This record gives sequence, structure tokens and C-alpha cells, in this order.
Amino acid sequence: MDSAGEKRNRIYRDQLITVGDLEQFKKEILDAINVLSGGNKAVSTKMWLKTWEVRKMLGGISAGKLLTLRSNGTLPFTRIGSVIYYDQDDIQRMFEEGKFNKHE
Repeated sequence: MDSAGEKRNRIYRDQLITVGDLEQFKKEILDAINVLSGGNKAVSTKMWLKTWEVRKMLGGISAGKLLTLRSNGTLPFTRIGSVIYYDQDDIQRMFEEGKFNKHE
């Protein structure tokens, strides 16, 4: 007795796999290995991160704190439609410049 979700997730012998599928699979495996090996935070291979990913990366900061970082120019962002993206290099730069202390 398969549920509808299990039927959708079945893999067939003649199923096509794209390069994007393989890249996503690679990222998921690397993240899982990092978590299992005791790494504090999974290292993302993505350049652009969504709000929830940035909040998680910054130790679970509040949405309001992230809004403050955007509003005061501490953390640059790009908005496409209603989705806000952050460049991972900008987040790293923010830490290197000492502009953010999660214990503030």
C-alpha cells in the first residue's frame, strides 16, 4: 500500500536526471556529512540565500534583527518580487568587518 507521496517519489529506470538534480544532490550530501561529522553549521555551496537560510546561519536571529541589518545597510540584499536574497560573501564580509555581534 503506497501513499500518494511515495508514488510520486518513485525512481524509474528510464527517468532522466539533470545536472541541476545532481548539483542539488551533491549539496544535500555535503550538508548531511558536515552535520554528521559534528560541524556547527552546514556549509552552504549556494551563493544566494533566502531569509530563512540567513536567519538559521546567523544562529536563529529574529526576523526583526535581520530587518534592522538590511535597513541600516549592514547587510546588503537583493529583492526579486517578494523574495529577498542575500549574497553569502556579503554575510562573510559583515562578520569580518565586525559589524554584527549576535549577542547584542
